[in-house]
Amino acid sequence: MALGLVRRIAVEVRRDLEAAELRDPAARDASRVLILFTWPGVHALLMHRVAHALRGAGVPALPHLIAHFARRRTGIEIHPSAVIGRGLLIDHGSGVVIGETAEIGDDVTLYQGVTLGGTGFSQGKRHPTVGNGVVIGSGAKLLGPITVGDGAKIGANSVVIHNVPARSTVVGNPGHPVRVEGKRPTGPDADWAHLPDPVADAMDALSARIAELERQIERLGGTPAPGDEPGGEARASLRARGSGPSPAGG
Repeated sequence: MALGLVRRIAVEVRRDLEAAELRDPAARDASRVLILFTWPGVHALLMHRVAHALRGAGVPALPHLIAHFARRRTGIEIHPSAVIGRGLLIDHGSGVVIGETAEIGDDVTLYQGVTLGGTGFSQGKRHPTVGNGVVIGSGAKLLGPITVGDGAKIGANSVVIHNVPARSTVVGNPGHPVRVEGKRPTGPDADWAHLPDPVADAMDALSARIAELERQIERLGGTPAPGDEPGGEARASLRARGSGPSPAGG
């Protein structure tokens, strides 16, 4: 059994090294040995692979001690119970947090400051599930038991609290899809994640209203009096109050 665990860890670490070689531009001139000894993301993954295997074997305490040492050594915090597929690249890595019930597929890329976190104090599944080939940008926060589909991209500093469609690009706070299958989402079927942007909607509505009012003014053939334009009565009242003596005196 121990030999099988060692072989499995060796295969997983080999894939992690290949991921760094292929997807990290800084590794283009680095040997695999240099990556193994100097890449903090690889160090964190190596220690997690060992801690996860020990936890699965029922070893008490030691997996958490290894995870604690890994966090102190690399700035990357991965709970021993987190399930991580092959070929994960943690680029730079400082500040990355991967929670207890998080699941990560194969060939995923995480940049610095990414959080796969939970919400509240509920038990059970409370962290994200990330599909294969996903790229998550710097500072992005994925919270709760959401699912990120295969091939999705999460923009830097996005806050994602709902499921993400496969092969989509999500940005913003709250995160919303701006690309699906390489195209901008349009129409009612595009709102898979149910994440409207109320600020943008309000700005669009105000812009449309102002444009309509300007067209109405032009049709009337002149500039309205101060009290006649939209909001004019309030502005005229303010001007009238402002024309009196200053309440500060002088």
